[in-house]
Amino acid sequence: MTRISSEINRIIANALAEDIGDGDVTTLNTVPADAVLHGVFLAKEAGVVAGLEVVRGVFSLLNPAVKLEFDVADGEWVQPGQVFGAIHGPGRTLLFGERVALNFLQRMSGIATLTRRYVDAVAGTRAVILDTRKTAPGLRVLDKWAVRLGGGQNHRIGLYDMAMIKDNHIAAVGGIAEAVRRVREGDLRNRPIEVEVATLEQLHEALAQPIDRILLDNMSLEQMAEAVRIAATPPERTASPSEDWQSWRRIPLEASGNVSLDTVAAIAATGVDYISSGALTHSVRALDISLDIASNP
Repeated sequence: MTRISSEINRIIANALAEDIGDGDVTTLNTVPADAVLHGVFLAKEAGVVAGLEVVRGVFSLLNPAVKLEFDVADGEWVQPGQVFGAIHGPGRTLLFGERVALNFLQRMSGIATLTRRYVDAVAGTRAVILDTRKTAPGLRVLDKWAVRLGGGQNHRIGLYDMAMIKDNHIAAVGGIAEAVRRVREGDLRNRPIEVEVATLEQLHEALAQPIDRILLDNMSLEQMAEAVRIAATPPERTASPSEDWQSWRRIPLEASGNVSLDTVAAIAATGVDYISSGALTHSVRALDISLDIASNP
C-alpha cells in the first residue's frame, strides 16, 4: 500500500466537499443511519487499474469503519466483467463517497491504460514514454501517478523542478546559447536544463551547450533520425585529445509533437531516448468501472 500524501488528502477532501456540500439529501432521507451495505468494484472493459489507494483514502477520510479489499494491485490489468474489489461498511458512507471514489479511479485508470498502450507500442526500443504538464488543474499529482502506474515516466512536475528553454525564451534573449547561459548563472540549485529545438541548425547550437536534454519539436521522422545520428557523433578526435573530446557525452533526445498511438512506434524507431505526449493526460477517456452496492454481501 502506498502512503497517501498530505497533498493527495487535500485533493480528496476538496472533492468530497464539492460533491457533498452541506449533506447528501437523497441518502440522508432514504438510507437508515444504522444500515450496513456491501458493494463490489466491477470492470466493464479491459484496462489497467490505477487509483485504488486513492479510493481507500476517500472512504478512510469519510469513515475509517469502511472495509475495502482488492484482488488486484494498482498497475495490474483487469478484464471486462471482472470483480476486482469489495467494500463493506456504513451504508450512508458508501453512498457519500461512491461518486468521488469512482471519479478518481476511472480517470486514473484511463490514464494508466493509455500509457500502457504507448509503452507496449515502443517495446524493444530505447524510447521511454513521458507525460507533460497538460494535466487537469489541481489533479497533476494524481495524473502523473497514473502515468507511472501505466509504465511511463514523469517529465517535470511543474515549472520549478527543471528548466525547459522553449522558443519564446530563446526569442526573448536572442539565442539558445544566451538563454542557457542566463539559466545556468541564475539558477543556484543547478537544476537540469532541457532545450527545445525545431531545426537541425538549432540542434547543432544546443549540442554545444552545457545542458541535459534536447527536445525535438514537431520534427519529421527523417529529421529525428538525422538528429539522433548527429547527437551520437562525438567531436573529431585529434592527435592531442581536446578538452571538447574529453568532456563529450551524448545528450539525450526527446521527441514531442504529433505523437499518437498510430505514430509512436515509428518515432521510437528513429532512436530517440524519450517520447512525450500530452494526450496521456489532457484527453483522458475514463475507464468504465462501476461500484455496485447491495444490502447483503
